[in-house]
Amino acid sequence: MRIMIQGAGSNVGKSLLVAGLCRHFTRAGLTVRPFKPQNMSNNAAVATGGEIGRAQALQARACRVRPHVDMNPVLLKPESDTGAQVIVRGQRLTTVRAKDYAALKPQLMAPVLDSFRRLQAEADLVIVEGAGSPAEVNLRAGDIANMGFARAADVPVILTGDIDRGGVIAQLVGTQAVLDPADAAMIKGFLINKFRGDPRLFDDGYHLIEARTGWPGLGVIPWFPHAHRLPAEDAADLGGTRGTGGFLIAVPQLNRIANFDDLDPLAQEPGVTLKIIAPGQPLPVEADLIILPGSKATIADLTQFRAQGWDIDLAAAMRRGARVLGLCGGYQMLGREIADPAGIEGRPGSVPGLGLLDLTTVMTPDKRVTEATAHHPASNTRVKGYEIHLGRSDGPDRARPMFLVQGQPEGAVRADGRVMGSYLHGMFTEDAFRRAFLASLGATAGTESYDQTVEDTLDALADHLVAHVDCDRLLQLA
Repeated sequence: MRIMIQGAGSNVGKSLLVAGLCRHFTRAGLTVRPFKPQNMSNNAAVATGGEIGRAQALQARACRVRPHVDMNPVLLKPESDTGAQVIVRGQRLTTVRAKDYAALKPQLMAPVLDSFRRLQAEADLVIVEGAGSPAEVNLRAGDIANMGFARAADVPVILTGDIDRGGVIAQLVGTQAVLDPADAAMIKGFLINKFRGDPRLFDDGYHLIEARTGWPGLGVIPWFPHAHRLPAEDAADLGGTRGTGGFLIAVPQLNRIANFDDLDPLAQEPGVTLKIIAPGQPLPVEADLIILPGSKATIADLTQFRAQGWDIDLAAAMRRGARVLGLCGGYQMLGREIADPAGIEGRPGSVPGLGLLDLTTVMTPDKRVTEATAHHPASNTRVKGYEIHLGRSDGPDRARPMFLVQGQPEGAVRADGRVMGSYLHGMFTEDAFRRAFLASLGATAGTESYDQTVEDTLDALADHLVAHVDCDRLLQLA
C-alpha cells in the first residue's frame, strides 16, 4: 500500500500530517515507512547511509524505526540564493546553481524509484510526502518531487490545503485547473488543514470543493497547538520569542541557518526565554547566553553577521557578562580564521573569524557525517549527538575540549570558560546534560524529558488526526 500527501502550496503542514499518520498506522499494527523523493532543507539528520531531511527522521521516529537514506533519497541544501548542495542517498553528489538543477533531475529519478521500491518491499504502507506544490507546473518537466514521482511510481495522491492563510478553495480548485489531466487524475481526495474555530462553518466551502473537483473530502483538520514541541524543518517556522523564563538565550537568525532544532529543548525549559534575532534587530546586550547556530555557508553567514553589526553587539553583551556557545558553523565563526583554499564555499581564500576562540578552521571537501556519543567532563554527563559538517578546526583552545568522543577532544573552551564551541548537534536533547549546562550558567532547569515530550506529542498528533481525518478511507485509497 502507498499514499502520497501533496500540498496546494508550501508549508501547508505536509510533514506533520505524514508524521501523525505514520504514528497512527504504526500504532494500528502496520509496518509503516515515510518517504520524500526530494527535500530542500538545511535541517538535516544522520541516518543509516548518510544524511536526510530532519522531517523524514521525525517521521521515521513516528514509525518507531531508525531513519535510513532511502526515506529521502534526494536532499537539496541551499548554500546561496541561487545554488544548493545535492545529496543523493545520503552522500554529497555535487553543488549546482538553481538554473542548472533541471538538467540534473532526469538522472535522479532512478535512485528515487530504487529507494521507494526498497521501502515498499519492507513495509505494509509507505506514506509519501510531496515538496512545494504540484501547482508549480512551470517545474513539471523532469519532476521527481510531486506528480512526476506519483505517476512514475503509481502512487495515489491526497491534496492538502492550508485554510489558515486564506483562499483554500482557490488553492484546491485552482490546482486542479492548472494540472495536466493525467496528473490531476492521480489525486483521489483532499484535506483541509490548520482550521481555527468551528469546522462546521466551512461545510459549504468543503462541499463546493467536492463539487468543483470531483474529489472526496477526507476531513477538516483543526489547528494543532502543540506542533512547536516537534522539531521543525523549515526555517520559515523559526523566529520570535519562546518561553518566559528569566534566563535569556539570544540566537542570531543567519541567512543559511542549519540544524536549528538544536534549540528546541532549550526553548521548552521553564526558566529560559529563547529569542531568535531577525536581521535588522540588534543582539540584546542583556542576554545571558548567545548561541551562534549551525550554518550551511559559514563564510557567507559570518559576513552577514558582521554586516548586521552583530559582532559589535556580541562584544557589548560579553562585557556585560554574556556567555557564548558556537554550534558547528557557529563554532567555526568563533575562531581566529576560516580558510577555504579549495573554494568550497566560494572563491578560494581565507577570512578572519570573530577571534573569541584560539583556533583556525580549514574547509575541506570531505564531509563528516556521523553519530557520536560524547562525555562532557565539566558535568560528568553523557551526550548522544551527531556531526554534519565540512571543515576541520584546530588550535590551542582545543586543549580544553568541550566534550570527549572515544577519549578524543571535541570542541573547545576558552581559558576563562566564557566561550565554548562544538561540532556536536543534538547535545541539548540529553536531559542530564541540558540541566547541568543551564545550571552551570545560573539558569533554572526543569524536570521534563525532551524525548518523552516528542513521543507524547507524536501520539497527540496521531490522536488529533484520527479524530478529524477519515483514516479508513485513506487506507482504502492506499
